[in-house]
Amino acid sequence: MKEKLDFYSRILIGSLLFGLFFGAGNLIFPVQMGQSAGSNTLQATIGFLITGVGLPLLGVIASAISQSDSLFDMAKPVSRGYSVFFTCMLYLTIGPLFAIPRTATVAFEIGMSPFIEEEYIPIGLFVFSLIFFSITLYFSLKPGRILDWVGKYLTPIFVALLSVLLIATFIKPMGQVSQFTPQGNYIDKALFRGILDGYNTMDALASLAFAIVIISNIEKLGVKSPKWKAVETWKSGLVCIVGMSAIYASLAYMGATSLGSVSRADNGGKIMSMVSEHYFGFIGKVLLAAIVTVACLKTAIGLITSCSQMFSEMFPESVSYNKYAVIFTVFSFIIANFGLNKIIQLSIPVLMFLYPLAITLIILSLLAPVINKQSVIYRWTTILTMIAALFDFCNSLPEEIKETTVMKNIIGFAHMFLPGFDYGFGWIIPALAGFIIGTVIWKIRINSSDSKMAL
Repeated sequence: MKEKLDFYSRILIGSLLFGLFFGAGNLIFPVQMGQSAGSNTLQATIGFLITGVGLPLLGVIASAISQSDSLFDMAKPVSRGYSVFFTCMLYLTIGPLFAIPRTATVAFEIGMSPFIEEEYIPIGLFVFSLIFFSITLYFSLKPGRILDWVGKYLTPIFVALLSVLLIATFIKPMGQVSQFTPQGNYIDKALFRGILDGYNTMDALASLAFAIVIISNIEKLGVKSPKWKAVETWKSGLVCIVGMSAIYASLAYMGATSLGSVSRADNGGKIMSMVSEHYFGFIGKVLLAAIVTVACLKTAIGLITSCSQMFSEMFPESVSYNKYAVIFTVFSFIIANFGLNKIIQLSIPVLMFLYPLAITLIILSLLAPVINKQSVIYRWTTILTMIAALFDFCNSLPEEIKETTVMKNIIGFAHMFLPGFDYGFGWIIPALAGFIIGTVIWKIRINSSDSKMAL
């Protein structure tokens, strides 16, 4: 049994991590963040990298340390019912509710909307998403060599073209970061706003779902010990960390300097399209559009496939894989036609609820060898985290809902009694309290059991 991977194997695993975590949809958020953060882009980027890069890697390491076969298995110490609930919520979030529809809308925003008159955007999105999801469904029902072909050739081409665009922003900047004034929460909360922006990548959630892919590949290379699997995941992950951090930081810089030559936009897809046209004209915009569309298509096929497989395995007696694939594709098509801005707006409250639960599950799993997967610790930590996360969910709802009397009272209560709530982290103290309570109860039970045995 091997304890270590060779250098080449680590590069392979690191590349696999990068391929799983970095999709075309990830492009738009650091660009938008940079344009809004302006002179505070550095602080915002550091925050973004914590949740957009560091946390996903910890999710995979946590799965290895806790010896979990799946997300369902990882959450099972809380309870079987919670495990089903959390697994379904997470897969629906990185699947048909938000991430899959987002692939079509990102491709449309970058690839098609610049060529369409404003009044024809809705019909253009309908036609484009209909074609996009028809192709997605075809290959989801009959997966063939297209995924391998896209992964081996088109993704590297996508990264190469993106690199050319990023290099251009450094060689010939559109402006200076320091000359643009931060907007909104980026003025005095840039670091914390960046941390919350990292939620939008959904990569920490995806890491819990896809960790088994990484771990199984490390096992195939001969490493079997949970300890050494975690160590090798970390070492291999350095490749992923360096690559993703460099790209995210460069994209944030692109967004921050873009105002020197292009106008503000309400999403990162539009900003990228304008920047591409600024540097390379019409041809550059067309090439970027083609590569992003294919990369998004690859991501959509992979997500439809993985979500359909998970639900058909969890509920084998109800619906087959093919039926799930059809249901998820049709639902994604419907959601996509709300548009990219609406999808992002709707996803934020859900992410503010799910991310605290994902973060605490990752931490508990990292501590699994110490706390022995004690259900009482998992339950108390999760229950108090969930209660606090509901307040964050309410605070992230659209303004028209937040302005109702009930919501004002709920949010007002949280402002008074949850430290860190104003920054989006009101769940941390309750989570810590739940962990302490659960640990104390566990220790009391151990001492009580030892006393009975002594008698």
